[in-house]
Amino acid sequence: MSDDEQLASKTEKLSVGGKKLTKKDAKKAAKRAQYENEIRAMGGTVEGDIKEDPEERERLGGGIGAGAALGDQFTVSTQANNRSGKQQNQLDNELDIKVENFDIQAQGRQLFSKADLTISHGRRYGLVGPNGMGKTTLLKHIGARKLPIPATIDLLYCEQEIAVDATSAIDTVVKSDKVRLALLEEQEKLTKRLEDGDTSSEVTDRIKEVSDELRDIGADAAEPRARRILAGLGFSVDMQEKAVQDFSGGWRMRISLARALFLEPTLLMLDEPTNHLDLNAVIWLDHYLQGWKKTLLVVSHDQSFLDNVCTDIIQLHDQKLYYYKGNYSLYKKMWEQKVREHSKDYDTQQKQLTALKKKGGKSSKQAEEELKNRAQIKQNKQQKGKKTHGMGDEDDTAPAELIQRIKEYQVKFLFPEPDKLPPPVLGLHGVSFSYGKEVLFENVDFGVDMDSRIAIVGPNGVGKSTILKLLMGKIDPTAGELRKHRQLRIGWFDQHANEALNNEMTPIEYLIFKFQIDPQVARKNLGTVGLPGQSHTVKIKDLSGGQKSRVALAELSLGAPDILILDEPTNNLDIESIDALACAIEEFGGGVVMVTHDERLVRKTNCQLWIVENKDICEIDGDFDDYKKEILEALGETL
Repeated sequence: MSDDEQLASKTEKLSVGGKKLTKKDAKKAAKRAQYENEIRAMGGTVEGDIKEDPEERERLGGGIGAGAALGDQFTVSTQANNRSGKQQNQLDNELDIKVENFDIQAQGRQLFSKADLTISHGRRYGLVGPNGMGKTTLLKHIGARKLPIPATIDLLYCEQEIAVDATSAIDTVVKSDKVRLALLEEQEKLTKRLEDGDTSSEVTDRIKEVSDELRDIGADAAEPRARRILAGLGFSVDMQEKAVQDFSGGWRMRISLARALFLEPTLLMLDEPTNHLDLNAVIWLDHYLQGWKKTLLVVSHDQSFLDNVCTDIIQLHDQKLYYYKGNYSLYKKMWEQKVREHSKDYDTQQKQLTALKKKGGKSSKQAEEELKNRAQIKQNKQQKGKKTHGMGDEDDTAPAELIQRIKEYQVKFLFPEPDKLPPPVLGLHGVSFSYGKEVLFENVDFGVDMDSRIAIVGPNGVGKSTILKLLMGKIDPTAGELRKHRQLRIGWFDQHANEALNNEMTPIEYLIFKFQIDPQVARKNLGTVGLPGQSHTVKIKDLSGGQKSRVALAELSLGAPDILILDEPTNNLDIESIDALACAIEEFGGGVVMVTHDERLVRKTNCQLWIVENKDICEIDGDFDDYKKEILEALGETL
């Protein structure tokens, strides 16, 4: 018996809604199972295999770079629910995900408690919540099928790592589709048999089936589609033919993302996909995902990206998941309204507690117990009414709890108001610059004054960061000169600002050493930028990337700059912090010049766009929408 027949025989035992699979369906399922085995053998890309043994299914990993196991530090449990077997196990058509009452712990810390995961097919979800609360952990658990995901759903969790070898970028993407490759190989073998004179029905029927399957999956269009994706992510034609091992880590991450988009799984999960992309690539990805027909679950700190792409928002709050229809801006309005209403209810409760203590001479504990009892009586009456109308559930009654104040996550950045310096303040005059034989700039004139609001744009590798370093005096021009006002103080922040910190000091020690300030002043500044109090006395080397960025931003503020020069300042920052940074720049009285891939930061700070091209830098005619349209048109896309 062949491998296909053995797999088909095994798969025939499976059923959908109690009905046995037909031989044809069993054969398809066998092919699918074989495909999954091949993928796991190569390290795993897409997970969607059919297994009779749930323990075996849980053992398997899934997704690009997701890994086969999450480690002993994670524990996952799901509690029984009331869904019927039909709802739980629709092998053929079930493309929605419903997981109820699950818990996840990481290193002894509870991340999810009795949470419900609901994902509807064809929707595009943004998963939001403060850093460190478990968003990435949830994606990894879904990708590794640590949660009971329907076996018919193929899913992919895209981590930003790929195998490094001599395979070209385009081949790495195209060859990731093992189904297409297997069908092409089978077609080639069948065609050879035909050419050798085998005209049996087995060959002729099967070659027609294979041709139909190849047509159905758009096999002929695979390479053009892969090239379109790579081009959108910034790969020139020459770069697409270049070996993966010759790319830097950031470009390998783009290849990983391209492969994920090319495979088009039923559920695609992306974790901070705009990290390490330039603005042009973000514009393209934003546009591409707006047309995504399958299910998307994305974690991102880019609010504009979430606004443009997402149809729904899932909020991670207090170890549970809450669902909102609409994009991030709509969610934010609904959440703010919810917080206001909750705050009113909390204030009412506090007044009731005060009244109970005054009227009956009760202690705080006694007053709280009486208020709980009243709430329980009210809750029981409401539950009784539901049961009377056939809506209740015997297990729905739970002890009434008092309202707790919502701890709002607040961040505020502030740059001191500078003195106005008369122009010229800072400028490049007749500047040329080369890296070895590569000429990046020729005879450039570019200036910044106290009223400047400039965002420098252009594709990756044209020299955007180089312009900033020339302005800072970090590198010297090969011709021309840098001129700056003798009293000018420049505030510099770049994506590698963390590396300039003294890793052996704590944040408090570092700020005291740098600015000779009182420890309380240092603590206040660190708290203002959102660094938790317990992290103030931890060595900088032991902080996360986001926490180090906050220390660098506190340093930037204390430096009282006249002009801010910012190179990708949003890296490692969450949405709330990026919003706070935009507000701080808006209120700042000095000049600002930045390179960023965050659309909202550009729009909110009313930056003029200057583009680096043709070894020069010049102001763009039009606004951000005009630039966006120009980028997409250049890639053959339409808005």
